[in-house]
Amino acid sequence: MHFVILVEDQSGKKALDILMPKIYGNQHTARVRSYRGIGRIPKNLKSSTDASKRLLLDQLPKLLRGYGKTFANYPVNYPAAVIVVCDLDDKCLKTFRRELFTVLNACKPKPETRFCIAIEEGEAWLLGDIPAIKAAYPQAEDGVLNRYQNDSICGTWERLADAVFVGGSNALKNKGAVGREKSAWAEKIAPQMNVDNNASPSFRYFREKIRELTRSFST
Repeated sequence: MHFVILVEDQSGKKALDILMPKIYGNQHTARVRSYRGIGRIPKNLKSSTDASKRLLLDQLPKLLRGYGKTFANYPVNYPAAVIVVCDLDDKCLKTFRRELFTVLNACKPKPETRFCIAIEEGEAWLLGDIPAIKAAYPQAEDGVLNRYQNDSICGTWERLADAVFVGGSNALKNKGAVGREKSAWAEKIAPQMNVDNNASPSFRYFREKIRELTRSFST
């Protein structure tokens, strides 16, 4: 099976490029496409003509319509699916998922699609594996990590920064290198992660959606 995974930033791509083979083994393929931010779903479901901005939700109606047409021509023995990975941030999960399915249901034909929401942010999936963080950053602050509640709305990337970055999140903000540091976390922590033993409910949901698809199309 082939997966097209749409993520809102470069750090998400770096993490999933590493994690996907751990989830599905060596019998499947994936292409992870990153964007420059999440953006917003256009009200009329017509994607912005300015694709150069590369905002995920702005382009999502156009992307899903395109994949629906493309996947319809794939051979039966090599199915494909789109996985849309977004941060929840401060949105209502129920409302956000309803908006995403409105985009999908407007596609004719619809591509096989799953929406996977990182709660609150993508760093929640890294924080779901504390041993992996400690393996990548042996000096990480145990107190900060142990106080974290999985998938809580707490300023997730800031919590990880407070654990692993010298001076914490305030120092990182002052340095003006948040995006670069997030990518470094992904590159260092993801190789250490055990995808079968992750405490983040939203990561487990993502993992199981991938595996359910591989099972359903292999029978």
